[in-house]
Amino acid sequence: SPRTIDLPALAISAAKRPRIMQSVENVATEHEFMTLGRWLMTHTKDKELTILMSQLGLACKATSRACAKAGIAGLFGMAGEQNSSGDDQKKLDVLSNDIFVSALLNSGACAVLVSEENEDPIVVPEDKQGRFCVAFDPLDGSSNIDCNVSTGTIFAIYEKTDSGPGKVEDILRTGNDIVAAGYCMYGAATELVVCFKGSGVERFALDPSLGEFIHTHSNVTFPEGGGKKIYSCNEGNSNNWDSKILESISHFKNSGYAARYVGSMVSDVHRTILYGGVFVYPADKKSPKGKLRVLYEGFPMALIVETAGGVASTGMFNGSVQRMLDLVPSHIHDRCPVILGSPRDVNAVIGRYEMS
Repeated sequence: SPRTIDLPALAISAAKRPRIMQSVENVATEHEFMTLGRWLMTHTKDKELTILMSQLGLACKATSRACAKAGIAGLFGMAGEQNSSGDDQKKLDVLSNDIFVSALLNSGACAVLVSEENEDPIVVPEDKQGRFCVAFDPLDGSSNIDCNVSTGTIFAIYEKTDSGPGKVEDILRTGNDIVAAGYCMYGAATELVVCFKGSGVERFALDPSLGEFIHTHSNVTFPEGGGKKIYSCNEGNSNNWDSKILESISHFKNSGYAARYVGSMVSDVHRTILYGGVFVYPADKKSPKGKLRVLYEGFPMALIVETAGGVASTGMFNGSVQRMLDLVPSHIHDRCPVILGSPRDVNAVIGRYEMS
C-alpha cells in the first residue's frame, strides 16, 4: 500500500537540521560576502590584477552556464575542427575559448594570450594592453562533455618583462615566474581554486543565487602524511610506459591503493589535493615528450600543488628527472610528462629513477 507521509514529522525533522544547512537556507541575516573581487582587493592590493581575475571569474561563470545548459542549447557534439594540438574540437571547446578570449582581450589588463584552442599567440592591440600575459586551457576534459562528467578551466598568469608592447617571449618563461595560477571546476558545484606567488591556495564556490564566487577555504594543503592511498592514471596506456612507471603503479596496487581516474585533469588534480595520493600522466613510447601542455596545464597545476605542500615532477624527461616548474618552454604548445601529488607518493615514483 502507498506510504503515508507524516507532514508534522517532516516539519520537526526540518527544525532539527544541522545549523550549517539552516544557515544556507536562511538569508535574513546575511550581509557579509567575501566575494572573489573583495578578497582580491583585500589581499593583493593590485587593481589591475583584480580586474584581470574578475574577468577570468566572469569567463568561468559564463562557461559554467554553457556547460550546465549544453544539452538544452544543442552544444553537445563536435564542431568539425581541430585545435592547436590536433585534437578534435567540440562545440563547447569553441564557445568557451571565445568566452575567455573576449573577456581577457577587453579587460585592459592583458598583453599576450595563449590558448590551447589557438595555434598562435594572441597579441592584444597596444591601445588595450595591460601588464599581464595569460596562458589557459578554456575547457579541460572536453572529451567528457557529452556524458556530463566534470570539466574545467586551467590558467597561468605572467607579468610582462618590461614596459614595452607585449611579445610571446613574455610568456615563454620558466614556471617560477608565474604571478598567479588557478583552475575552475564545472561539476556538481562550480569551484574556483587560485594561488598567488608567495601565498597559499584559496578556494571559492560559485553561489548561483548571487552570481558571485564566494571564498570558502584558505591555505588549502595536502592531508598530513599524504592522505588517502589513491593513484590516478590512464592504465590504458600502460603498454607504452617505461619500466619505472610500471613498477610504481605495481607498488601502489600491492600497497592497497585505490585507482581513481576521471579523465579531466582538473577533477583528478582537485581530488588529489583534497584527498591525497598521486596523479600520473607520464611520457611513453607513443608520446615521448608527454601529452599535457606545459604552459596551461603543467605549470599552473604544478604551482598550485607545490603551494599546497605537494610535489610536481616530470619524472624522466629529456634524460633527467626534473622539477616541473623549472622547465623553460620553447614553444607555446610544448608538452611535458606530469607526476604530481603528495610527497609520499610522488617521491615513491621519482625515487625509482634516481636509484637507477
